[in-house]
Amino acid sequence: MASATSSTVDAASGGDGIHLPDTARDLVKILVTGPFGVGKTTLIGSVSEIRPLHTEEQLTEASAQVDDLAGVRDKSTTTVAIDFGRISLPGGIVLYLFGTPGQERFRSLWDDIAHGALGALVLVDARRIDASFDVLGLVEETGLPYTVAFNTFPDAPRHHTPEQLRAALDLEPTTPMVTCDAREANSSIDALLALVQHLIDHRPAEYR
Repeated sequence: MASATSSTVDAASGGDGIHLPDTARDLVKILVTGPFGVGKTTLIGSVSEIRPLHTEEQLTEASAQVDDLAGVRDKSTTTVAIDFGRISLPGGIVLYLFGTPGQERFRSLWDDIAHGALGALVLVDARRIDASFDVLGLVEETGLPYTVAFNTFPDAPRHHTPEQLRAALDLEPTTPMVTCDAREANSSIDALLALVQHLIDHRPAEYR
């Protein structure tokens, strides 16, 4: 896998927005995961060079009984299967982005969606850090390398230090932790590049 060197990528560069660019060398499956309402669908939509696939449905009174809406009361839809998008990065790396549902009731889909993935970008909401514990546990159970990205909601607390956030999530010192704005393509791409660099740095010796 080539190095990820650029912090800004034109999501449509190298192709026509449908077909893979001629420069594509490494095709990589990546999970974009995190708790309910953290911005997974938004992030994939902001960076995908193809029209993203969304499987969103309206939240109903029935789902309100099982989905924790604390901190996301304005959310009106939820992913019920997967989100999917694609982005080409420098060095011929093409990421296939699979967004996972964030609710426990969709746990049965996790193993199927995670199959074949090389890593995961875990989105976290600093307003409700404890909502991320279950997803982090799932990622660690699969053994996937991952990067944590704090999605910068406007009303998120700003007084926590990186050390405090890392301690709150009980992250290993080698686990990358970044911030991003899932609405902004360049910011989201930077988070994905941090994950790609982590995968490059920790790939098995036989692939170096």
